[in-house]
Amino acid sequence: MNTVNRIARAVLCGAVLASTAACATVTRGSNDTWTVQTEPSGAAVRTTNQFACDSTPCTFKMQRKAEFDVTITKPGYKTWQGHVTHHVAGAGGAGMAGNVILGGIIGAGVDVATGAMYDLVPNPLSVKLETEGKANGAP
Repeated sequence: MNTVNRIARAVLCGAVLASTAACATVTRGSNDTWTVQTEPSGAAVRTTNQFACDSTPCTFKMQRKAEFDVTITKPGYKTWQGHVTHHVAGAGGAGMAGNVILGGIIGAGVDVATGAMYDLVPNPLSVKLETEGKANGAP
């Protein structure tokens, strides 16, 4: 095999590997939609990463690697507080495995850095609000 053919094959092989780099980043993206549903609807939502809505149900576009606290309020109901985190998604894990199998170490690093391999949990966040009790046992 002559030198030109070897160089051409090396370039082609490199292009194939580069195209598979960051599989999850390409196929899933670094953002996801996160939804809040309450029963009853119409509650206000505030997150520690600066997202808010005045009336549920609501959906936000967030980074897949986000982690934050949530506060849900509605007059006449107890305030609800919770935490949202992320975990490796089935599709994200498959993208990461593709990177590792095909030698895309750079792609695997990109997937981790962008958070493309994660899903937010819980998603959707479904909360049943509790009514506030009567003060001093009054009927």
